[in-house]
Amino acid sequence: MTGYSTGLRAAEIVNLKIRNIDKYRMTIKVESGKGNKDRYVPYSTVLQGVLRDYYSQYKPKEYLFEGVSGGKYCVRSAQEILANAKLKTKVTKKGSLHLLRHSFATHLLERGTDISYIQELLGHENIKTTLRYTHVTPAAIKKIKSPLDNLPL
Repeated sequence: MTGYSTGLRAAEIVNLKIRNIDKYRMTIKVESGKGNKDRYVPYSTVLQGVLRDYYSQYKPKEYLFEGVSGGKYCVRSAQEILANAKLKTKVTKKGSLHLLRHSFATHLLERGTDISYIQELLGHENIKTTLRYTHVTPAAIKKIKSPLDNLPL
């Protein structure tokens, strides 16, 4: 849920520290993301509620997601958590933490978010990278209105 809500890379998710979550501004500070850059990403109110419950139950100390003996998860463990969740819920479609990142970008684009904002949220240096992340679906294409339809004929 964190990956889809924020578009974070798997390594960025496991490196999230509690102090990086601003519940008032509804943002997460990504420290030293790829390219060693910091950035801010918004997160959903749905995720805020889930994280509040998660924090109350597990009481992590430093990292948002910590192992049983403390300390952050490794990326492989986070991937296995998603794989196990898919098994439990009988989801058979392909899916990974990285695919959630792609879906985040694609769904923002389909809802009309400017590609340059998506680029910033994903932490991409080059817009070409962002364009590879976004996929236009047939349903989105059907919503496009021809400019001819706007002319007063």
